[in-house]
Parts: sequence; C-alpha cells; structure tokens
Amino acid sequence: MKVLIRIDKLSKYYGKGGEIKAVDELDLEVYEGETFGLLGPNGAGKTTTVRLLNGIVKPTSGTASVNGLDIIKDEAEVKRITGLLAESPGLYEKLSAFEFLEFMGALYDLSGDILRERIDDLLELFGLHDRRNHLLEGYSRGMKQKVLIAAALVHDPPILFFDEPTTMLDPRSALMVKDLIKGLADEAGKTIFVCSHILPIVEELCDRIGIINQGRLIALGTVDEIIAQTNTKTLEEAFIDITGGVSEKELLAWREQRGSE
Repeated sequence: MKVLIRIDKLSKYYGKGGEIKAVDELDLEVYEGETFGLLGPNGAGKTTTVRLLNGIVKPTSGTASVNGLDIIKDEAEVKRITGLLAESPGLYEKLSAFEFLEFMGALYDLSGDILRERIDDLLELFGLHDRRNHLLEGYSRGMKQKVLIAAALVHDPPILFFDEPTTMLDPRSALMVKDLIKGLADEAGKTIFVCSHILPIVEELCDRIGIINQGRLIALGTVDEIIAQTNTKTLEEAFIDITGGVSEKELLAWREQRGSE
C-alpha cells in the first residue's frame, strides 16, 4: 500500500524557549485512498499538524512529505495537490458562490471553460446550482460549508484535509457534511485527512485513527484495535482512558453529534 503522507519526528514549538510544544516529534504514515482521522482534545495539536502539512506554518524540527513532496522544499507543489477545509476558513460573503469558487480556482491558475465547467459540476453535486449567483451572506451555515468544501475541491486535488468539518454546524448540517466526506472517499477515491475532537465523526468516517494529546501521538490503529488495546468497550471509553478525560464542552459536542445520527 502506497504511503501518501509520511511524517518523521515533526515538531512545532512556540515561545522564546520553545516551551509550548504544539506538535512534538510526530511520526505518522497515511496511505493512499484511506480516510484517516486525527482525534484529540481541543489544543492537542491537530490544527497545527494540518497547517504544517499544508505549508502554512514551518516546523521547528523534523520533516514530512505529501505524495513524495517535501513540505518545506516543495511547498508550492504540495499546495497544488492538496485541498484544505480549515477550522476557521475565510469566506467572502459579498461574492456569489460562483464568484467565490472562480476566485479560488484562479489561485490555482485555473481559468476559462475548464474552471467554469468544474464550478458548475461542483455546485450541481452539492445541490447549490440554483443559487449559484446568490450572495454567500444569504447562505445557511450548512450551505456555506458546502461551498468551502467545493473550494477545497475546485483544483481536483488527490488529498483533502478537513479540520473540524462540523464545528458550529447544527445536527442536520453536520450529517450532510459527513455524507459529503463519505462520498468523496467512496466515490471519488480521495485520500482524506480529518481532524476532530468529536468522536462519532472519526468513528464513522475513518479507516484508521490516531489520537494526539499535548502534541504527541499516543495511539494509532483502527477503532477496534484501539478499543482492544485499552481493554474498553467503546471508542469513548478508550479515548478517556488514553487521554485522561474530556471536558464538559467536548462531551456536550459529542452528545449533540450522537443526537443527529
């Protein structure tokens, strides 16, 4: 099985003395065609990992490659083969959905009929074609999330990163986003890297998961393997056993996601 993402002792420290270890000597491999989930409490290092792999921040030490491209030496090329849905993405709400996707496509040097056809296809796929010329400020949160996923797909990258893809969404919209991610994996054959602190998201979507806490990877495997390793009965119990517990905010988010199923 081909390794598409390879991470070797990757670290990102902050502070004058490097006392804040956002990511601490992370080792990880993600295979072509799989949906991999990085699970952890808030502040565990998930978002920093995604930013490192997409060339948004530079590592303190260590290295990583995406489809054989070095994240430092080949930063521009890496960005061309990845699509990113950030945790707090920017959205130009005074543009229409079509205009926003046209702008995003131009960033990847796409233009003309090829770009217009791709935008039309994506808006059709996500059920937004009838509102293609409506301003984004009038869209619901779920619809905006669809547009942002379409923006991550507009240049047809083989690798997709989704950082907290259901954050701030109501249960119905969260379910819709989960279904979209499933379709991208099952029907489009994308390699998908999902970050979340919502257990059912990674449990339902991911072939394998890693659990990160305080910047370090502390568990890796399928859901069943991690449950077996901890001698527990559910992923929730395994997660609590490995990380030492979850906050009240995380438990409330988990229950909300459960209620949407």
